[in-house]
Formats: sequence, C-alpha cells, structure tokens
Amino acid sequence: MSDIIKVKGARENNLKNVSVDIEKHKFHVVTGVSGSGKSTLAFDCIYATAQSAFYEMMSTYVVKNLPKLNKPNVDEITNLSPCVLIEQKKLGTNPRSTIGTVTEIYTYLRLLYSRMGLPIYDSSYFSFNTSKGACEACNGLGFEISVDLNKLIDYDKSLNEGAIKHRTWKVDSRYFNIQKVSELFDMDKKIRDYSEEELYNLLYKESTLLSQESYGIVQNYSHEGIVTKLMKRQGDSRGLTINEYDSLFFSEQPCRHCMGSRLNARAREVKVNDKTLVDLLNMELVDLYDFIKQIDDVMVSEILTKMRKDLKDIINLGLGYLTLNRGVNTLSNGESQKIKLAKSMNSSLNELIYIMDEPTVGFHNRDVVKIIDAIKNIVARNNTAIVVEHNRNLIESADNIIDIGPGSGTTGGKVLYNGNLDGILNLDVSVTGKYLKNRKKLNEEKMLIKEYYEVKNVNIHNIKNLDVAIPLGMMTCITGVSGSGKSSLVKYILDNDESIVKVGKDNPGVNSRSNVATYTKTFDIIRQLFAKENNVDSGIFSFNSSGACANCGGLGVIKMDMHFLGYATQECEICHGKRYKAEVLDYKYKGKNIAEVLEMTIEEASKFFDHQGILDNLRILCDVGLEYLTLGQTLDTLSGGEVQRVNMSKYLNKKGSIYIFDEPTQGLHLKDIEILKNAMSNMLDKGNTIIVVEHNLDFIVDADYIIDMGPDAGKNGGQVLFSGYPIDLLNVDTYTSTAIKEYLKK
Repeated sequence: MSDIIKVKGARENNLKNVSVDIEKHKFHVVTGVSGSGKSTLAFDCIYATAQSAFYEMMSTYVVKNLPKLNKPNVDEITNLSPCVLIEQKKLGTNPRSTIGTVTEIYTYLRLLYSRMGLPIYDSSYFSFNTSKGACEACNGLGFEISVDLNKLIDYDKSLNEGAIKHRTWKVDSRYFNIQKVSELFDMDKKIRDYSEEELYNLLYKESTLLSQESYGIVQNYSHEGIVTKLMKRQGDSRGLTINEYDSLFFSEQPCRHCMGSRLNARAREVKVNDKTLVDLLNMELVDLYDFIKQIDDVMVSEILTKMRKDLKDIINLGLGYLTLNRGVNTLSNGESQKIKLAKSMNSSLNELIYIMDEPTVGFHNRDVVKIIDAIKNIVARNNTAIVVEHNRNLIESADNIIDIGPGSGTTGGKVLYNGNLDGILNLDVSVTGKYLKNRKKLNEEKMLIKEYYEVKNVNIHNIKNLDVAIPLGMMTCITGVSGSGKSSLVKYILDNDESIVKVGKDNPGVNSRSNVATYTKTFDIIRQLFAKENNVDSGIFSFNSSGACANCGGLGVIKMDMHFLGYATQECEICHGKRYKAEVLDYKYKGKNIAEVLEMTIEEASKFFDHQGILDNLRILCDVGLEYLTLGQTLDTLSGGEVQRVNMSKYLNKKGSIYIFDEPTQGLHLKDIEILKNAMSNMLDKGNTIIVVEHNLDFIVDADYIIDMGPDAGKNGGQVLFSGYPIDLLNVDTYTSTAIKEYLKK
C-alpha cells in the first residue's frame, strides 16, 4: 500500500534487523527507554534515507555545499515522502538573528511602518541589518562590549605572580616580557597598589614604540595597554579563534545610544497608532497580538492577517511571553524547537513527514496540551508525524505507538509493539506499557523542616522583590509554566552563592576519542593498574598517545570522505578496531588486555576490578542506570538521555550543601526517571539539599516540597503562588495544581 511507510532490515547502531510498517497521515510516537534505539530509527534511518534520496535528485554541484549525510545501514525504506526535521537545536548563534527575523514577523512590521508610519520611509529604513536603519553606535547589534577588568585581572597579585588572567599576557609570554623590559611597571607590585598612571599604562596606553639595546643589538618593539589591544582585536574579523577566547573577558551592556533597540533615531521616532517600532519589538507577543488586532486599515489588511496568524501560532505553543527583539542565541533548545514547529504550522504543503525530537521538552503540562493540538493540526493537513517522546500526555494522545526495547544499548534495538495505547498497557515485555499503566501516587508525607535556606529581595527579569525560603535536607521542586520565573530564580541563587553546585545539562566533550572510561577518569586508574602489573609506562595504554595504532591513529576505524556521499567508515585492517598497536595488546591484567577491558560493560567491569576508585566511579554510573554501557563506548554514540546522565553522574556521589538540577528528566524514560530519583535519594541521605526545576509530573508528585511560580509567564509571572508540601498544593488553584489533579484522576 502506498499509504504505508515500510522499513525493512534496519541495522543502524543497536537496531537488530528491524522491520516496521508506519501508516501515513497518522500521529505516531516512538517510545522506549533511553538508548533503546528510538532516535536511531526515526532520525538515523527514516530521516537520513529521505534526505539521501533527496540529495540524489540534485546536481553534485548543489550537494557538495550541503551538510554531509551518511546512508544508513538499512535494506530499504519504501513509500517515503519528503521529511521535515524539527529537532532540539538552537536556531543559531548570530547576534543579529532575533525571533522577529527568523519568524519573518519583523519583515511584516517593517512593511506596516513603511506604509502607515509618518514620516514615510522605505521598509529598509526600519531594518537594523541595513545601514539605513541600524544604530550608528552599535551597528544594529543592540549592545556594546567592554572589557570586564575583574575577569581580566587579579588585583591581589603582581605581574610576576600572574595578575593578568588572559593567556596572551601569561608569565614569560612575549607580551609579558615586553611589559617587563618597558620599565613602566614594578613587576613585583600588587596591581591593587598601582597609581592611576601605572594602571593607565597597563590597560589603556596607546601603542608606543620602544627600543632596547642588548648585547650590542638595538631591538625595537611596541607596547600598548591590554584593554586597548583587546578592543582593537575584537574589531578585527580575521582573528576569529582568538576573538572567541577574548570574549571570555568582555561584558555586554545594552547600547547607550539606542538602549538595546538596535535601530537609529530616525527609525525609532516613527509611530503607528501612537506606538514606535521599538515599542512593538519589546512587547510580549501576547500584547503585540492584541495591538495588531486593533489596527483596521484596508491598505495593510494582508500584512495584518499574516502577522496575526503567525503570532497566534507562536502564542498557542506557549511562547507568548517572548518578544520579537529577543536574540535567538538566548533561547533554550525547547523554545527554539517550538519556533520551528510554529513555522511548520504555516506551511500550505501536505504529504510531508514531520519527524520531531521531544517537542514537549521544557514545557509545563498546560503548554504540552497546546503542542499536542499543533501536531494533530499538522497531521490533519494530510501529513504524517513521527515523534520521539517520553512525555506521558503526548504518548497517550498519539494515534499509534512504536515501542523500541526491551532494554538499552545491546539489550535494545527491537520493535516490541506497533499499535494503539490500549494494546501496550497490557504488554508484559514493554517497560513503557508498564509505566504508562502504573501512575505514581502523590507524596503525602510532611517531613519536619528544621532549617531553611532563605533568599530575600530577589530582583531578576520578571521577579520583583521576592523572598523565598527553601527547606534544607529535602528535595524541593520549583514548578510553574514556562517563563514564570523558575530558571530566573535559580540563576539569582547561583549568582549570589558560589557554594551551590549547579548540575547542568550541557553535553560533555562529545567526540569519537572521548569515551565513558575517559570522561569518568576511570581510564586513568585502569592504565596505571596495567602499567604497574607489566612494569611499563602508562602512556602506552592510551589510544590517544604512544600506544595508538599507527594506521588509524587510535580511532579503530578509517574514515573516508566520499565527497557528496558523506563519510564512509571502515574497520582498521591493522588493529581490527582495537585502536592499539599489536605489542600493547600483549600486556595483560588479570588475563585481559586493555582492548578487552574497554569492551566490558560497566556491570561486567564492576565484577572484574577490585580497585576501590574504579568501583566507586562505576557504581555511580550504575546508580543512574547506565550499567549496560561499555567502558570504551564513545560519547558521540550515546543517546541524549545517556549523555545527560553521564554528565550528571560525576556529581551524584559528592557531599555538599545544596545542589540545583535544571530539568534533569529531559530525555529520560519513565523508568529512567525512577532510577534518577533513587540516585537523588542517596544524595539526600548524605545530608545534601536538592533543588529541582521541573515540569515532569511523575517526578513532581514525589517531591518533598514544592514552590510553584506564576501565575503565568513573562510580566504576568514572577510570583510564588504556593510554597509547601505536595499534598497541600491540591488546595490552591494554579496551573500546576490543576495538572497534578488531572494526573491523579487518571
């Protein structure tokens, strides 16, 4: 049937010769524990095959300029349509790119002002990306940069002691030696004790030619202030790499001339209905929609209709608290994905396949409902949606569930189920079905609170003069709709208390040379054990050093650039994928060589080694449910959920006062969330305090304490609506309490 996408013999990554039928014009959700093979099926097989077929229709001239794409290891996928990928990646890092520009709503606003505004100017006069409209001072960036002296200088050190933190002026560097021979400075004097003249010479002096006679030779060189040099270099477009490093020592401030609006004075003065373009760019989208709705002019009716539609789509996805002037580089991955989804909703095309990566990430249950509606609207236009997702509500709303498993890594990779919700609930082999069927109960315990961590007079973003008390020794969930002020509150806490540890979501060094053993520092100990056992240097047991196979450089594979066909990888014919020189593999520890040890799973290695340091590191990985990974598994082959837990694992065995987790359930299956909660319980048992910003109801109902923020987003948020035990939240009326009541009802 042409209405069935047929996947036959998929063996990419851990998929075990998978064959599956996917009906078109339906809302499909792909489920399974982290690392089961969900993303491999959706992205690395279906999307990659569609893109490869698309590339084959183009000329080689066009394809060579497109991103390289490897053909997946699959026998065939038939009846594919063009695919649209909506994934969790930022929209870009260009400081000139804003929500207004990427959605093109700003383009329509410029047209509106060029037709209705007085005096009348062409549309380009209202663009901050043209010389006609951009602020002359900041060139349309909206901010100006200045060197942050506190980041640059340690005032309690002398130059000889390394007072300059920038590597260009480190002790014994060329520029350090110029400072020394210039005789302008006392190299042993603390910077704090410098006179105004000395500070000026150190920081702001213009380039001055100096000379010195040494060994009968006159040497000429120039000295200039550190700030002067950094500012010159920042304006030089050639030094991209050094500019990126230099930026660590700069601070951004809104442009003093345009006050961050990016536009010049002429563009800022034109009004429509008593509002300047700057007023509109800085309005929350919900307010901008109301303003646009009030304009009634036949001359601009088409412009208004388009803007109202685009704004409504974004607002309906729960992003009404954003502004058009917001830089896309400041958006979260989840917010970026919602913007992409909103743009897709405007498409008049049909018979497309939309492949989405956890579109509910970072959003409250209230907004998840809106996302589900948006996906259903896309499908209603004769399209197909294939969504990789863990969110309970979205899974239960889909037309069809494709469950991959039963486990992770080598224990996963099979299609366990392909059907409706009712069927999976009673499928014993499916972990997903088990957790969907059995909901958590609300924590009704009221633990005795002995002491609070108090934060007073919080003022940041939409939070004004807020006092918050967080109980110590407990797990507190900070809840509320997206944009209500949750992340702003924890940012304020972190910025004002260096003793608090933030457990972030940033990926560790994801590349083909970084693996589980190296990232957790376990490999350092293993190499030392091998070296001691065999009385050799530990460096030979590193595939990044002297022990590496000369043919593949320690990668285990040979990567060949096949031009527009992408990269092809072939197992190294010398080391056969082992990464090491043959003589290195002759050295054994307890009967195993180093390559055989790296092939062990974490669970197997825990039984093989008796070194306490290794066992401690491996136990932490087991605590977060990663016992199935091999020690040598490279981080670039891990799923998003696996990467996050590897990153988090290094914090879970430490003793400290307060730990803050920012949405730790992202990318985690309901089973993995239980494992995570158990690990956090162990932290609490050691006397730690945990603060979690979270939306996941399966996690929230287990909390010891809840701080619910709102009532809504943006300017309508920033307040604490409830602070107390979970059971008492049911007595108040907030979006979170409503979501919990609905969760418990089902």
